[in-house]
Amino acid sequence: MIANLRDVPEGTDVDALEDGKDDHSDHNKSGVAALTLGAVGVVYGDIGTSPIYAVRESLRAVSSDGLARAEVIGVISVLIWTIVIIVTLKYVTVLLRADNRGEGGVLALYTLVRLALGHRSFWVLGLGIAGAALFFGDAIITPAISVLSAVEGAELVTPGLAEFVVPITLGILVALFMVQSRGTGAVSAAFGPITAVWFLILAGTGVVNILHDPAILVAFDPVHAAAFLVSEGPLAFVVMGAIFLAVTGAEALYADLGHFGKAPIRLAWFGLVFPALVLNYLGQGALVLSNPMAVRDPFFLLVPKALLPVLVLMATVATVIASQAVITGAYSMTRSAIQLGFLPRLSIRHTSEQQSGQIYIPAINWLLFFGVILLVLSFRSSSSLASAYGIAVTGTMIVTTVLTVVLALRGWHSRVWLVAVIVAPLLALELVFLASNLLKLPDGGYVPVTLAAALALLMWTWWRGVQLVMARESRAKVDLDGFVHSIRDSSEVMHARGTGFFFTSDSSAVPQALLHNIKHNQVLHERNVIVTIETLRVPMARAEERVDYAPIDEHFARLRLRFGFMETPNVTKALVQARRQGLKFDVMSSSFFLGRRKIIAGGRAGWGRVLDRLYIALGRFALDPSEFYSLPRDRIVELGSHITV
Repeated sequence: MIANLRDVPEGTDVDALEDGKDDHSDHNKSGVAALTLGAVGVVYGDIGTSPIYAVRESLRAVSSDGLARAEVIGVISVLIWTIVIIVTLKYVTVLLRADNRGEGGVLALYTLVRLALGHRSFWVLGLGIAGAALFFGDAIITPAISVLSAVEGAELVTPGLAEFVVPITLGILVALFMVQSRGTGAVSAAFGPITAVWFLILAGTGVVNILHDPAILVAFDPVHAAAFLVSEGPLAFVVMGAIFLAVTGAEALYADLGHFGKAPIRLAWFGLVFPALVLNYLGQGALVLSNPMAVRDPFFLLVPKALLPVLVLMATVATVIASQAVITGAYSMTRSAIQLGFLPRLSIRHTSEQQSGQIYIPAINWLLFFGVILLVLSFRSSSSLASAYGIAVTGTMIVTTVLTVVLALRGWHSRVWLVAVIVAPLLALELVFLASNLLKLPDGGYVPVTLAAALALLMWTWWRGVQLVMARESRAKVDLDGFVHSIRDSSEVMHARGTGFFFTSDSSAVPQALLHNIKHNQVLHERNVIVTIETLRVPMARAEERVDYAPIDEHFARLRLRFGFMETPNVTKALVQARRQGLKFDVMSSSFFLGRRKIIAGGRAGWGRVLDRLYIALGRFALDPSEFYSLPRDRIVELGSHITV
């Protein structure tokens, strides 16, 4: 019934789409300072919790035979330069330029590449699906490892609390997912200030411990990072998988671009987040240099025992904020995937009347909840979960790198040599991280890989099924213009008062519901509006793009309603705007006709038949279109048909 991935309307300035210079991305009016503070809480909440476990896991990988000073300095040096290359160079410097009308994220990047190519490419489609699926894998692990690692700090306060770490973690996570349906708007206002205090604590504790052994400052020299990688040989390859934990959460920097804009995200990074992270990592390295026994938990041992309860409490709050940001990101990713035709329609509830981004998707919330709880119960410690962490994140990063290369060459028309100089070392580093993380497969890394593979299969199946149905309907379509001409003077059809809205995915074809209505009832309305709902390859449709009303004759008209892939379609509101373009109707004398399709598996054998049956099964979970598109429920008429795929 609904058209997905329609081309941007003819005459649209594609360059303007890529510049992102529209009302949605103009954040200066809201105040750069306020947006920068908000970015600290939402964008950097995840990466801000990495110091809790990144150094511990990295040093643990080389400490089996004791720790030499050069090894500690080398690990910290590799860690710092990983942040510089991955986060500062790739995301803050390059990727923030790849905005789709001010929006970011892997699916926004995918749609930009589709625009740049100008045609459908199955390998680009595969990358888009893979990136979205890997993001969901990361979204399940992040709350589990973040909250678990913070609560584990309580063991240092009171060793007897060790047996309560898992129950406390479960209690926090249950509360976190239970409150999602109520919305997080009021709480989110405090995310920025609280996380800013958290980063100040990271910086302060780091500086204090650097003073105990300033020799750690030589880690700024990349020579120490290179020397460590060369001297450790195969062991360094293993360590890289743990060091990557320091940049998990970097993808959120790009995904949340639309909420804050480039300037606030960059200001937050260079003004607070990056210095705080580096100082804390240096401080943990200095602590281990002065006290090798601190390697067991260098983050929480940064402070005296008297201050440890405060640090544990702040760490717990910070991890809850990071988890909330990931959950919200999963909701946004799901809505985009639905609009792009990768997932069936799901119930999307708006929890704020002021902010369109405040949404709640019950199905995703409870899938994440059960996945997170299962991970905590299965692994029971952050160190064990660290083995499962990283593969999904590295996979997503490689996807974004490849898509950015295509966009730079085809969309930005950058020189090949310049792209190669920037991307080749970056991609090589990310591939090393991926290979290193793949070593974790037997120890839990199979969890995100299996989950992402399953989600990718579901998304591919749904996209494939939608395309097959649309192709089948296209072959059986009746041309609308010819139909209108032939029925104009027909005496066999009666005219009912009012307006009939008939929904179709092809504005040039007669909707099946209209044909069935004539066949069975021999009735046409006085006015018949053929409605097509299109999903654009941009996040938000502008007001001038939303509605396109074109009368055919006195009885028929076409109405195109356009929505961005990050919008939740609301047909009722769009019809109000259509009135201004000349559409005349009275809701109380109007009927909305929907085609209810029953999909039947065809004669394909083997893998094709399996995918057909899976598509049919997924269709049973799709939300009723009248609810998804916000149609007047008491004015709906549904007419069914059978389609064989």
